[in-house]
Amino acid sequence: MTEQSPALITPDLVRLDASLGESKEEVIAALAGLVADAGRATSTDGLIADAMTREGKSPTGMPGGFAIPHCRSASVTQASLGFARLSPAVDFGAKDGPADLVFLIAAPEGGGSEHMKLLTKLARALVKKDFVASLREAGSDAEVVALVDGVINPQPAADGGSTAAGQGAGAAGDGSSAAAAGGAAGGGAAAGTAAGDGGTSGGDGGRRRSIVAVTACPTGIAHTYMAADYLTDKGTEKGVDVHVEPQGSSTTQALTQAQIDAADAVIFATDVGVKGKDRFAGKPVIESGVKRAINEPGEMIDEALAAADDPSSRKVAAGSGRDDSATAGGGAGLGWGKRIQQALMTGVSYMIPFVAAGGLLIALGFLFGGYDITDIAADIVADSSLTNLPEAGGNALFGSALLTYLGAILYTLGSLAFSFLVPALAGYIAFGLADRPGIAPGFVAGAVAVATGAGFIGGLVGGLLAGLVAYGFTRLNPPRWLAGLMPVVIIPLFTSLVVGGLMYLFLARPLASVTEWLTEQLNGMTGSSLALLGIILGLMMCFDLGGPVNKAAYLFATTGLSIDNPASMKIMAAVMAAGMVPPLALALASTVRKALFTEQEQENGRAAWLLGASFISEGAIPFAAADPLRVIPSMMAGGAVTGALCMIFGAESQAPHGGIFVFFAIDRFLLFALAIAIGTVVAAAAVIALKTLWKREPKGASTSTTETATVAA
Repeated sequence: MTEQSPALITPDLVRLDASLGESKEEVIAALAGLVADAGRATSTDGLIADAMTREGKSPTGMPGGFAIPHCRSASVTQASLGFARLSPAVDFGAKDGPADLVFLIAAPEGGGSEHMKLLTKLARALVKKDFVASLREAGSDAEVVALVDGVINPQPAADGGSTAAGQGAGAAGDGSSAAAAGGAAGGGAAAGTAAGDGGTSGGDGGRRRSIVAVTACPTGIAHTYMAADYLTDKGTEKGVDVHVEPQGSSTTQALTQAQIDAADAVIFATDVGVKGKDRFAGKPVIESGVKRAINEPGEMIDEALAAADDPSSRKVAAGSGRDDSATAGGGAGLGWGKRIQQALMTGVSYMIPFVAAGGLLIALGFLFGGYDITDIAADIVADSSLTNLPEAGGNALFGSALLTYLGAILYTLGSLAFSFLVPALAGYIAFGLADRPGIAPGFVAGAVAVATGAGFIGGLVGGLLAGLVAYGFTRLNPPRWLAGLMPVVIIPLFTSLVVGGLMYLFLARPLASVTEWLTEQLNGMTGSSLALLGIILGLMMCFDLGGPVNKAAYLFATTGLSIDNPASMKIMAAVMAAGMVPPLALALASTVRKALFTEQEQENGRAAWLLGASFISEGAIPFAAADPLRVIPSMMAGGAVTGALCMIFGAESQAPHGGIFVFFAIDRFLLFALAIAIGTVVAAAAVIALKTLWKREPKGASTSTTETATVAA
């Protein structure tokens, strides 16, 4: 450890026997204020927002009466610990009651590995009952600082050991495997050997049971490592070797293949994707969120051992390795409702590049070749001699035959890319449920939906069906000689047969009838019904700014988009215009009323001008995360106005993305822009009014020159 590392905690970051409020929002705000007042953060509000965003993913209350709210934040300039011993205690979501000890762990957004190691050591020390008890008995701020420093910077004792306060935590945070940490925590040589011997004989002469585990949380600072230590400590108590690979911010030694091979079962306690999942293929597995490994480590170990003894238990599927945390299935052990929702979001996320690329290429084709390029593109592209090319027609910007040829090429490429839209949606929905074995059957189901006219509804149903059937096949326990063929041959083949047959024989035609009816209803909408649809789509686009509701509205627009269907182009224009409103409105509001926004928010506002103009709704997320109850309703009001006006004005968009930069693909562009401008003003005025009239300042937090916009609002 580097001796010169800046102190993570100082006496001015400690409050003993203090009342900092009645809710966790108020306590976090007060501790964030201490960090900012100490010159370690540029914005109290930014730190509060980031800490509460992390808090929203899972509560940070721990068994034993303590809580560790934590985050990475662009507002933090120096890794810091704010500590409060509360009187009275405050509920942070732990099962066993409120917390009287609270550490706010504030890490810089790009924090270096040394800081991460220090923060990890603290988190792991909190697993030790002696350390927690010493914090409750500390008589001064300086004593708390000394206790914390003892576990994050342990000093060698005269006998070559470590200080009493840092003994367990120092071993746990040195980057070694979690099993070694468990041995250190046990205190005796026998316990250390038992925890680290990789499954050698125990004291009773029989083979010790062995489990390997992976823990991971979204920020990778605290829960990841605490879950690892709870599992290893409980394993030591039970006489079970538990080797854990915490996939967090600090460098940690990965599980060896020998440890994995010797393990009876696997535990995945994660809220994000497991890296290198293929290593565990064929092992019995139980899965949960990371918090369960902290609250119920003993139960998880018992369940893993039971799974190892059950021939029909679930196994880690071969070919299931995925390293990205954005895909569905990370944090497995979730209910089926949540898993299906995540799979749908996975499908939409992977579909969007096809939509954006294909739609913009089609729009460029119209720019160069005119709208009548749809009728002549195939003939033009087939004429490789480039002779007898027709002149550009329709609304083409240019008139030369060569540019008409270019327009035909662009339109054809875009149409080909767009033709993958429904198959990609279905394929990656199936991937979200069954990993790689589900991709091919999902694409087949999507292709059947296109061929039969079932459209995006058929793609959704077919993708879900393919994923569920493929997942069912992954639960089988084939002989070893057949296991290698399962993910690449057997599962794709039989799932495609089953799902394709069901689609053709039973599902596709009824779904096609539903799609046809929906198209007729949309084409028949006029006047007030169109305006109402615009309002609904506008509200959806602004509700969660890139989340499931926003994506559902966007999916509805893009999958139905057709140059031959004017209603679909009106819907696309309304969806795109409404999605542009939140970042533009917040950029406007943070410009005209700077005093209502933090410096960080003003910076975000300057960037939001371009994000909004490009139709990137996520540019408003930093504002909404910090102040959801004032920002989100304001944005929804502006989005509803814009959606309704777009429909009333009759604006149409042939492009599914691009904002004002695809002006050439938007019919009645000036009215389209006017609808956006009006909605932007409405949303900006609403958020300014709410921030002015409804001020929410947390108790115990230091006041700043700007208004404190807390997440509690």
